[in-house]
Amino acid sequence: MSKINFHKNYRSIWISDLHLGTDGNKSEMLLEFLKHTESRYLYLVGDIIDGWRMKKKLYWSQEHNDIIQKILRKARKGTKVVFIPGNHDEFLKDFADFSFGKISFKTKYKHNLADGRKALIIHGDEFDAVILNAKWLAKFGSALYELILKVNNVVNYCRRKLGLSYWSLSQYIKGQTKKATNFISNFEFAVTVSAKKAKVDVVICGHIHRPVIKTLNGVLYCNDGDWVESCTALVEDDFGKLSLINWPDEREKLLTAKLEH
Repeated sequence: MSKINFHKNYRSIWISDLHLGTDGNKSEMLLEFLKHTESRYLYLVGDIIDGWRMKKKLYWSQEHNDIIQKILRKARKGTKVVFIPGNHDEFLKDFADFSFGKISFKTKYKHNLADGRKALIIHGDEFDAVILNAKWLAKFGSALYELILKVNNVVNYCRRKLGLSYWSLSQYIKGQTKKATNFISNFEFAVTVSAKKAKVDVVICGHIHRPVIKTLNGVLYCNDGDWVESCTALVEDDFGKLSLINWPDEREKLLTAKLEH
């Protein structure tokens, strides 16, 4: 991966669905993003470690170690790091309200944006009917999803050889599937209804690997995406403005600018 000259400071960063412990994640891109960004607050919004897959097959690369070490180093240097476990790392929910290595574990968390708005942070698995009612089906879907990601890696290897940019096969499949679209809409609706009841202005989640910022039910709904296909993060600037960073697109722009100079 080509080196880039970039360093950005944010007030807050949200990342989720890293799925460390599998070979389908984009750990190289994530490590690069973490190296080139700093923030006052760093929120790990669930499915950071994939306990489901690690029970069947243990996979842990040096880059996965480096990611954990980088997050711990940020915490030691003063970044407030909050970890909200999801369904794939649900074993960590038992440690809610504890702190380890200056990382706080919470089942949910309220964050005050710089402009005074209140944001509720959750992973979102509690609003997934499949997780709640048919866990075996969710695990089957997870295995199928991992297969699609492996195919996605082959496709993008070929695209790199042809000089083409990164493209997500699984996001394309989701976009073409009506049931997937309906599931996403139902999920977003349920999350925002709950957030409105909690009397917050913003709700921030992960879980469905669908990065987006939009207003729904009078609440600003923000999904920070994932690091197995979209490679995105949600960020807050010093004025409370929220935006999504698409790291593959961002690094492409930076590398193009570097070549032009």
